Amino acid sequence: MATIRYTVPGLERGDAEQVVDILQHRLHALNDLQLTLKHVHWNVIGPNFIAVHEMLDPQVDAVRGFVDDVAERIATLGGSPNGTPGALVKDRTWDDYSIGRDQAIAHLGALDVVYTGVISDHRTQIEKVGALDPVTEDMLIAQAGELEQYQWFIRAHLENADGSLNTQGSTGEAGAADAAR
Repeated sequence: MATIRYTVPGLERGDAEQVVDILQHRLHALNDLQLTLKHVHWNVIGPNFIAVHEMLDPQVDAVRGFVDDVAERIATLGGSPNGTPGALVKDRTWDDYSIGRDQAIAHLGALDVVYTGVISDHRTQIEKVGALDPVTEDMLIAQAGELEQYQWFIRAHLENADGSLNTQGSTGEAGAADAAR
């Protein structure tokens, strides 16, 4: 648990420490997401290359903004955000993105899995911080809404005429990438 010496008025130190710990994990997840999105941006190929390539840059920029917001919220609460690559790798609970240079549709299938993980975790943490700090809750809710929209952009490429996803039932990024092809 984070140890802080002060926090914002109206928030107990113990509650602030819990929120800082939650936010540190969100910081790692968002840093990983923005790096993964940029990786895909550089490694996407095929007929839909330019559409996907250009779709990802605004997502990268927005997620980088989320990273900054989370880090600054940690500092505001009296914590010390740790955004180093070593800390991210040491503390993350997910595998590294496994798809290299590949077709746009394969990357989109894999990114759908990535977004599902990030959004699910964001929603879980929203529930946890809701009782502790409504300001942090509000920030995470806004981020989750944007992340959900970005996933919809991804899923629009994976959706069949009947509304199902061609990756439905896939397990993991590699499985989703294979199913999307």
